[in-house]
Amino acid sequence: MIIDVKVPSPGESISEVQLAGWLVEDGAYVEKDQEIAEIDSDKATLSISAEQSGIVKILVPKGETIEVGSVIAKIDTEGKGQASRPVKEVKASEPIIVKSEKQAASIPATHVPAAVTEKIHLSPLARKLLESNKLSENEFVEFLKQYRFSKGDVAFFLQEKDNVKAPVAEAKAPTWSGSRHTERKKMTTLRLKLSERLVSVKNETAMLTTFNEVNMTPIMKIRQQYKDAFKEKHGTSLGFMSFFTKAVTEALQHFPQVNAQIDGDEMIFNNFADVGIAVSTPKGLMVPIIRNAETMSLAEIELKIKDLATRARDGKITLDEMKGGTFTITNGGVFGSMLSTPILNPPQSAILGMHNIVERPIAVNGQVEIHPIMYVALSYDHRIIDGRESVSFLVKVKEMLENPVKMLYRGSDPTEKLLGL
Repeated sequence: MIIDVKVPSPGESISEVQLAGWLVEDGAYVEKDQEIAEIDSDKATLSISAEQSGIVKILVPKGETIEVGSVIAKIDTEGKGQASRPVKEVKASEPIIVKSEKQAASIPATHVPAAVTEKIHLSPLARKLLESNKLSENEFVEFLKQYRFSKGDVAFFLQEKDNVKAPVAEAKAPTWSGSRHTERKKMTTLRLKLSERLVSVKNETAMLTTFNEVNMTPIMKIRQQYKDAFKEKHGTSLGFMSFFTKAVTEALQHFPQVNAQIDGDEMIFNNFADVGIAVSTPKGLMVPIIRNAETMSLAEIELKIKDLATRARDGKITLDEMKGGTFTITNGGVFGSMLSTPILNPPQSAILGMHNIVERPIAVNGQVEIHPIMYVALSYDHRIIDGRESVSFLVKVKEMLENPVKMLYRGSDPTEKLLGL
């Protein structure tokens, strides 16, 4: 029987995708539920699995743009083949030879050390099975660390190690050869969609940017004093992004226009803060969303950002995790940016841009002092946000970052709150 392999729908309003690559060769034998191809949509990268075992016939080459529902391959279920990962039999009496740069030793199977990498690749079905049983990837990895590998496992590794993809080497700087050679490379669906959105923002919004500077000394002192205790208690590092996210959510309560958006001739005001965190990935810029960030602690924000950013870079982020959002934060400082004008992420009305931290001389109580300073930028849609609100919002964020205790009092001064002023 011949089965058609069709392109699944990545989500609503997506009619075309790009075939990112094949994970199997034409004519190869594939097993049921084995991942055979990857597709790129304007949101994320998804994998396609074989519905039945058989011989696969590839119909569409890598890089082609195809419509959702199109047939890209066929599987002959009557075709016979060998499993892609056969395990070589090893007699129990045979020793395993482990070689290193310094020594080669014969080690009994019962003493093979258990070690697995923290980076594992799970198929969508495997991940779904873990989630249905309320288990995480970390729990699975911890189980593997305690698993005692047999001689058969090592024999399988010795047989298959040459088929494992080598890690991608760090890109080297190109060298000029003096030639006049040019190269054309097709844009990915994600890059094309991003281009369209950026052009539409410039054409359809009245975007302006206001700037300010933040003295990062208080936050850096907090991080220096509590970073070890914070990591020990919460299992994650204390970064700058959680402080900025918390400050933004508190400031949005004072200036709801900044958290609103335009829909036709109406304005939609959101009574929650879904903050998007811009992440640079190999596929392009992605903006996963932290839902109800206004209810989270610094530790919860750090853990959520770490999880979303990691999965976005690994191509494991879901479409639902990038939908919506009422405000966005982008950090060009990680690349060394001193100052920039971030572009809006529609239909949102504002975006905060962070930049690098540089020691600069500033006036403090009439004296010149050297402090770590970050320039911040707020781009906003002037159709819905007035200049007074945009500037006041950024000043409120600045005040809370320079005096983090204010975040506990919705941006108000603690003394004034105590006095009821």
